[in-house]
Amino acid sequence: MLDVCIKPCYLKALLLISPCLLADCGRTNKDTPGEKRPNILIAMGDDISFPHMGAYGTAWVKTPAFDRVAANGILFNNAYTPNAKSSPSRACFLTGRNSWQLEEAGNHVPFFPARFKTFMEAMDQHGYFTGYTAKGWAPGVAVDSTGRTREMTGKAFNSKTLTPPTDGISNIDYAGNFADFLDARKDNKPFCFWYGSKEPHRTYEYGSGIKKGGKHPEDIKTVPGFWPDNKTVRNDMLDYAYEIEHFDNHLGRMLEILEKNGELDNTIIIVTADNGMPFPRAKGQSYEYSNHIPLAIMWGKGIRNPGRIIFDFISFADFAPTLLEVSGISQSDAGMQPITGRSFADIFSSSRKGYLSKERNHVLLGRERNDVGRPDDAGYPVRGIIEDGYLFLSNYNSERWPSGNPETGYLDCDGSPTKSFILSMRRAGISADYWKLSFGKRSDDELYDLGQDPECLTNLAGNAGYNSMKRKLHDQLYLELLEQEDPRAYGKGDLFDKYPYADDAVRNFYKRYLNGELSRKNAGWVDSTDFESEGF
Repeated sequence: MLDVCIKPCYLKALLLISPCLLADCGRTNKDTPGEKRPNILIAMGDDISFPHMGAYGTAWVKTPAFDRVAANGILFNNAYTPNAKSSPSRACFLTGRNSWQLEEAGNHVPFFPARFKTFMEAMDQHGYFTGYTAKGWAPGVAVDSTGRTREMTGKAFNSKTLTPPTDGISNIDYAGNFADFLDARKDNKPFCFWYGSKEPHRTYEYGSGIKKGGKHPEDIKTVPGFWPDNKTVRNDMLDYAYEIEHFDNHLGRMLEILEKNGELDNTIIIVTADNGMPFPRAKGQSYEYSNHIPLAIMWGKGIRNPGRIIFDFISFADFAPTLLEVSGISQSDAGMQPITGRSFADIFSSSRKGYLSKERNHVLLGRERNDVGRPDDAGYPVRGIIEDGYLFLSNYNSERWPSGNPETGYLDCDGSPTKSFILSMRRAGISADYWKLSFGKRSDDELYDLGQDPECLTNLAGNAGYNSMKRKLHDQLYLELLEQEDPRAYGKGDLFDKYPYADDAVRNFYKRYLNGELSRKNAGWVDSTDFESEGF
């Protein structure tokens, strides 16, 4: 466990290290007279891990639109979300704060606190036309102080539909709704549009990658070492790839719409994902496949020397200050809570590639309560840091099951063929190794050498040869958590488990299961075969 005794002695030093915590450190990018402010298109995939885009060399995923954005803009190799679950991840992106700084919004499916304003709400108040299609900030409930539903990502545009290619893909015509959004714009206002694809979120039509996507199991050169390498898993991965391609197809149509309208060059196009792939040991956890996400940005008028690859570490908390800066809105004028993230707009105007800033050399990670399935709806709190090629994690309640309790189907891991196969292997006595990696209990501390072990298979935290690195990362992590006033760093983290859960369907899931109110057949997104015996 983390040593809480170090906290008080750091407080004085922290005030010296980070005066920006108490001041508005945002910069204002004033428009040149007669020059129109840039438009912004945010394409947010739902559950995609790095490096699963063509531009990164993943041949079994075809993403010509993403690749176009990367080739004509910037490809980022070290983009991370602080929290690998939809609600808190998107909250970080929209507010410029880490999830542990967002009270209820640090949890999955929360009641979003009214006092945390999003940059899109600020843009709407400063001359931008804002809107979204499909999934904006979600899932959860967001209302203002009067009880009125907030437009966290602008007005919804969802009236256009289509016939989806599989039964697992949404019928929303994302690109068609983007066209409607542009038609609704008045006075040629600059716009900010959020394209929130529902793909490749579960569920998938099994076998669609092969049957409809023309893929082959042998297209995948390497299966991650925390899953068995077999036909079931490869099919599941190809179905995931096929849904990424659906997301990319609509992005391509949106680029064509902008090009036809003559607005492509003056539009900042951001393509990323909220968190990692919906597979065991990925989404909702705190490893590379959980938090490391794809990112490409194109801006014809604003990016020098396009085609660059950048290795600086970019956090989701950095997007709000970046987009406020390029849109000419100061952080003080935005009226938001103090922003933790730092603008990376300087990367756009630079002509350099590789590593640009020594200050962008690490990211912080964390999680609190995701999908429930433990007594009292308790979460699995984690804090972590990636720096110097290592990932350090501290698990605050390592006695808990990290993916949810066995008797409630490991609820914090989406149902999938891969998940069910891993569980069936353990039950059949074939192997428990994969089960241990994805569902078994973990040690208090974890340390991984990402250069040698990007799949995070070998925990070095107990190796005496790495004590110096572990202590260095631990101490830096705590300095920054104290600076950011993380309740966990001050021994008050239990409040995250006390915040109300916004979805009646899964609140008190564990208690309702024990009371016989739920059965394996009505457990939502968990497959009926995923339940283990109580007390396992």
